Amino acid sequence: MQSAMNSSCGVLNVLIVDDEINIRKTLSYCLETEGHTVFAVAGSQEAMREAKRRSFDIAFIDLRLEGENGMDLIPPLLAESPWMKVVVITANATIETAVEAMRRGAADYIEKPFTSAQVRLLIRTLGHIRDLENEIAVLKEDRRRFSPESLMQSRNAEMQRIIETLFRAATSEAMILLRGESGTGKSIFARAIHSWSSRAKKPMMIVSCPAVPNELLESELFGHAKGAFTGAVKENPGRIAACEGGTLFLDEIGDMALPTQAKLLRFIQDKEYERLGETMSRKANVRIITATNVNLEQRVAEGRFREDLFYRINVISVSVLPLRERREDIMAIAEDFRRFFCLTNHKNIAGFDAAAEKAMMSYPWPGNVRELRNAVERAVILGSGDRITAGDLPENIVPAVGLPMVGDPIPLSILEEIHIKKILEKTSSIQEAATVLGIDQATLWRRRKAYGI
Repeated sequence: MQSAMNSSCGVLNVLIVDDEINIRKTLSYCLETEGHTVFAVAGSQEAMREAKRRSFDIAFIDLRLEGENGMDLIPPLLAESPWMKVVVITANATIETAVEAMRRGAADYIEKPFTSAQVRLLIRTLGHIRDLENEIAVLKEDRRRFSPESLMQSRNAEMQRIIETLFRAATSEAMILLRGESGTGKSIFARAIHSWSSRAKKPMMIVSCPAVPNELLESELFGHAKGAFTGAVKENPGRIAACEGGTLFLDEIGDMALPTQAKLLRFIQDKEYERLGETMSRKANVRIITATNVNLEQRVAEGRFREDLFYRINVISVSVLPLRERREDIMAIAEDFRRFFCLTNHKNIAGFDAAAEKAMMSYPWPGNVRELRNAVERAVILGSGDRITAGDLPENIVPAVGLPMVGDPIPLSILEEIHIKKILEKTSSIQEAATVLGIDQATLWRRRKAYGI
């Protein structure tokens, strides 16, 4: 049965650095029985090797290592994993020792001899702090990704004009229609408009019209009374009420059914609506932003979209460029995603190598920013080196330019790295890979380390 501690702070990666084997065994047993993953080493060199191989949440470091001062290990460990919580182990704790350890970055200390209960309480506390820091980091980064300071920038002149138009329109109450292919980031621009507006401190709600069945979309928007229809077992205030004073973003409005379009038109004109199952009119102060990836004029001509609603939402119409038409922004956006996914996955990846960048710049990105985000997330999660390589990218992206070939004006090391990586992927063991490559395992190990494979 999983302990209460694990249910509260989850499984942690723990590093133990102590030259006494009994201490290593005692701590390891205590932590492993709680479900944590433990790596125990005797000295600082081993500790740094482990820290470069994997991410640790917590490290226990003995201050008195054989021939070494454990205090000196704290800064380089934290340089590898800044989020790591360091606990120093000492037999003679003093205020001066504790202050110096904290000054170097330690989070806490534990005095010998310690009990299993003390260790469990300490790791429960630090684990909970790590969880909270993770949540805060994700929330901050998520907010940053959607903020105008980080994403609402472009090197493309046409995109700069579009962003400037949206910025000026955001300060008004005008209806804005965002056009563009799927995945171009229309919802990101909608969030930016909201953050630039005077409604920024009020809620913003997003409703994807295709994601909600037509028979339920009206209830989702306007709400319903209890018993309004079969399955309405409780009252639902609706999204409009939930974002009072703020912004409602209707994504892919072209897929909205005609009856719901009529009710939306009335709300836009009068700021009034009724919940399903009620006759009482309600008022709401909500700004509507819409988006579509279809030709609304054509749908009007076909009778699938109300002409009067089209004119109401089409006050300020902006077409967001597909990624293939703003190639100068591809790597800047990719870098933003890399930083985000490195943070959320505790990876230390410095950037993209030349082959990966060449592939990304040449690929047409039919899925636009959404496809780029997914590709970078995959590369960060699966990548094992200091940089994202072409081999870390989805296979449909790399063939667009092809991997470097014999005769290309590139360093020999790039060809060797790609070949070794492909052989490792196709073989079941290091020994088999070394045999295929015609080298010994030690040489292969050195090559892998050099290339970060």
